[in-house]
Amino acid sequence: MNVLLVFAHPEPRSLAGALREVAVRELEALGHAVRVSDLYAAGWKAQVDRGDFPLLAAEARLAPSEASAQAFAADALTDDVRAEQEKLRWADVLILQFPLWWFTMPAILKGWVDRVYAYGFAYGVGEHSDMRWGDRYGEGVFAGKRAMLLVTAGGWEAHYGARGINGPIEDLLFPINHGILHYPGYDVLPPFVAYRVHRLDDTGFAALAEALRERMRTLATAPPIAYRRQNGGDYLIPSMQLRAGLETPGTRGFGLHVDHAASPSGRDDRRRQGG
Repeated sequence: MNVLLVFAHPEPRSLAGALREVAVRELEALGHAVRVSDLYAAGWKAQVDRGDFPLLAAEARLAPSEASAQAFAADALTDDVRAEQEKLRWADVLILQFPLWWFTMPAILKGWVDRVYAYGFAYGVGEHSDMRWGDRYGEGVFAGKRAMLLVTAGGWEAHYGARGINGPIEDLLFPINHGILHYPGYDVLPPFVAYRVHRLDDTGFAALAEALRERMRTLATAPPIAYRRQNGGDYLIPSMQLRAGLETPGTRGFGLHVDHAASPSGRDDRRRQGG
């Protein structure tokens, strides 16, 4: 397989950097081709601005979606963006690796998504009608590919549990897993989350590294999170409301969009999505 790992940590000597090396070495030992986009090392420009759209007239008002669509259709996006898009086309698997900062990804990684996921490339594709509402949420340009998150967090695992003060990790990561990865078609694997990373000793790191190696070994075979497909009949179009009676009793919020009956581990999958 071809694997793209997008790395978003400012310190290569961090625990995150060590985990990146563990993952890359294991993938290469298994015979996979690996590319790494190290955003901080590359000095990635995070903000969307007029410089991203060379075709935009100086007097024109900047509407990012429209400008993105025009630039993508004309193959006129900037070189750095087009290079990342080509990596995504090449990759069978995408891994986004980042520290959990203020309950989400670092700004530089969000900026990578904002700029690389151009209109016509990652969204705004497919038929919009009374029968379909675009190729998204399980369909789209990345359908048939896999993706997962590799996350480091300073807090305890219990803090991110079902009753934890920080909120369940599967809820915190839902906007990324569902909205950034599943939206353009990826099959999304349960994330690999490392907790209490600032207090990890050598023994703890050895165990964590072996767990990550095992995840890399099963990258092609692990069951993805059973997110519902938008155009598969579970949602009313165009309201995009889940049809009544499909939810697991007692499920609400983000959990409604996981088909627990289709998950190989049933209801327990809800708990394990966080790592």
